[in-house]
Amino acid sequence: MNNCIRVVLLLFVSSLFSCSNKKDVIIPELKSITESVYASGFIKSENQYEVQGKVNGPIKKVFVEEGSLVKKGDPIFQLDNENTKIATENARLASVAADFSVNENKLLDAENAIAFAKKKLTNDSILYLRQKKLWSKSIGTKVTLEKRLLDYENAKLNLATAHTNYEEVKRQLELQSEQSKNNLEIAKLLENDYVIKSEVDGRVYKVNREEGDLINGSEAAAVIGGADFLIELNIDEFDRVKVNKGQRVFIRMDSYQSQVFEAEIISIDPMMNSSTRSFQAEAKFIKRPAQLFPNLTVEASILIQTKEKVLTIPRNYLFNDSSVILEGGEVRTVSTGLMDYDLVEIKNGIDGNTRIELPE
Repeated sequence: MNNCIRVVLLLFVSSLFSCSNKKDVIIPELKSITESVYASGFIKSENQYEVQGKVNGPIKKVFVEEGSLVKKGDPIFQLDNENTKIATENARLASVAADFSVNENKLLDAENAIAFAKKKLTNDSILYLRQKKLWSKSIGTKVTLEKRLLDYENAKLNLATAHTNYEEVKRQLELQSEQSKNNLEIAKLLENDYVIKSEVDGRVYKVNREEGDLINGSEAAAVIGGADFLIELNIDEFDRVKVNKGQRVFIRMDSYQSQVFEAEIISIDPMMNSSTRSFQAEAKFIKRPAQLFPNLTVEASILIQTKEKVLTIPRNYLFNDSSVILEGGEVRTVSTGLMDYDLVEIKNGIDGNTRIELPE
């Protein structure tokens, strides 16, 4: 009885040993294989941007709620702007006071000065010519003649000065009128800066501020974007030369678990981000999921090229990236081509009848 038990145990141990040393052996197969580039990213709405104020100040009123639709130019926040209202009113009063039509009387005074200078010149000219004629007949004195000439010359000078003064007054009035109007427009623009408006037609996805909160130029007060969605991807610098506009992309999202969605590369930034050592690209869904939200994370496979009916082996059967182990233990060098997550193309070194073992 004891001898029988020993024989059974020996056979069992021998069987275990032989099974533990059995190798997984396969032969290459003809399959389709695809080369793709991995990229990570996130979902963003089209034309998505962060709302920031041009000026700092406390929020007086919030016009929108998260999820609400807005048109370009719709108000989002109203900041407290009492001081700017006063400044605008002061600019308006100054504009009214400096308006050219209001100050035309000053120009009228200058016109009257010209008319008077013309009359004075005409009179002095007549007196000078009369005195000159008398002097030619030896009537009067030379001093009187010289005085008439001097008065005549002064009258011509005064008329020229009156014309110059008229042009200067007119220029000053026009300048002051235009400057005051410009100052009023600037005041209105500054006042408008206290109303933060939407830059796009779209949806309010996030509101980060409430009434009374302070808005500054460094933090997003809200996030607004279009109704359509884009995929923003980060492509490693080593893969950039393989990726081009128009290539197909397969998208996976945690929100949709095992589902795969197709998209297409629509743009690639020409400059690399030096901090992440990657290029930013945008893709658009060919058929988008039923529901999407900004900032959902995605994993993407960018299709580079596909080959049909090529000799392939599973990637885990490739030894040291360039060899396979033949049945029996011989190591043979092979030439590889495309690789995906599961398969590798074998160009030469083995054929469809070669039996290979799984490396340990």
